[in-house]
Amino acid sequence: MQKKIIVLAIAAALITPALAMADTANVNVYGVADLSLDYVNTGDGVPASAATAGAKNLRVSSNVSRLGLKGSEDIGVGLTAIWQMEGIVDMDIGTSGLFNRNTFIGVAGGFGTVVLGRHDTPYKIATRSLDVFADSIADNRNLMGGGPGLTSANLATVLAGGAPAAQTGYSSAVSFDGRQSNVLAYISPTIGGVTGAIGHVNLSEQNTLNTQTKVTATSLAVMFSQGPIYASLAYETHNIAPNVGASSSEKATKLGFGYKIDAFSVSAVVEKTSDDLGGPGNAFGHTAMTVNGKFNISATDAVKAAYVKAGKLGSPAAVDTAAKQISVGYDHSMSKRTTVYVIYTKLTNDKNTNYGLFGGGGGYNINAGASPSALSLGVKHTF
Repeated sequence: MQKKIIVLAIAAALITPALAMADTANVNVYGVADLSLDYVNTGDGVPASAATAGAKNLRVSSNVSRLGLKGSEDIGVGLTAIWQMEGIVDMDIGTSGLFNRNTFIGVAGGFGTVVLGRHDTPYKIATRSLDVFADSIADNRNLMGGGPGLTSANLATVLAGGAPAAQTGYSSAVSFDGRQSNVLAYISPTIGGVTGAIGHVNLSEQNTLNTQTKVTATSLAVMFSQGPIYASLAYETHNIAPNVGASSSEKATKLGFGYKIDAFSVSAVVEKTSDDLGGPGNAFGHTAMTVNGKFNISATDAVKAAYVKAGKLGSPAAVDTAAKQISVGYDHSMSKRTTVYVIYTKLTNDKNTNYGLFGGGGGYNINAGASPSALSLGVKHTF
């Protein structure tokens, strides 16, 4: 009898995990662990003084390390339910943001895909693959598509008056190249290499009165990928309808192009923004661009370089408000999932602006006119 009990106990111990796995068979765990040792020189501001002196700093950065869960299930009639929950992990300090990245549920089928939740905008998706330094300290978003997060609070600050002039270091009042909450998005099936996407953002869900400020955004993109060629066109608008006064908005359009043949790839993005913020309008309106390339020296080694430029802000253009960034890097693949890399980047500000190295491990305080630079040595593992 005792032997039978032991056998049943062992069987139960084996079967219970199997049943648990069956219940979560559609759950995939994935993520990125990316840490670097960065030596940063924030540079001296203009005019030079004790108050505008920069600093040199050695730090460990978690470059958009993340952890996620995702899955799908066939629900019949040609449809598939899809879901994802993803959050940032600050591996350098041991904290995390629970599901603060792309976190959504949706349905996919022959008609395309529809998702609800928090998601990258089509505007962002259109060119993220064209940045050879994406999610590092040399990310091109140091100068392009930038701004504080798209929130009601940030837009209310802009509407309060005088804010755009004070927000140096940004190329828009709120982020275009970002991830938004309360998103309804549709992605079309790919036909002849062409895929379309449209997203709507509503940041006024908590409004209970018609007199409250309404904030919405609309984002669109068309992407073409066939053989060695990739091209995209994207547009996004942020609409602010205050309870008092006229409505305001800001808009951005960008064109992306990529070409890859054998061991060499090259890409370029051009972006144009405009607005009617800050009194007469076009407080942030400008043109920005980036060109970058990558060459695979061997199956395990690659060199890459990028140039980014943000033009003068406003119309008429404000004096000395442009900036540029030059970056070079080297990648060595240790395995299919693990890469070690080194990056050097230098950002040069005109004397009346202070763009900073906000990519990857976070931002640095930069004085107006300063030219920050950084040397980054890192390890990236995907799973």
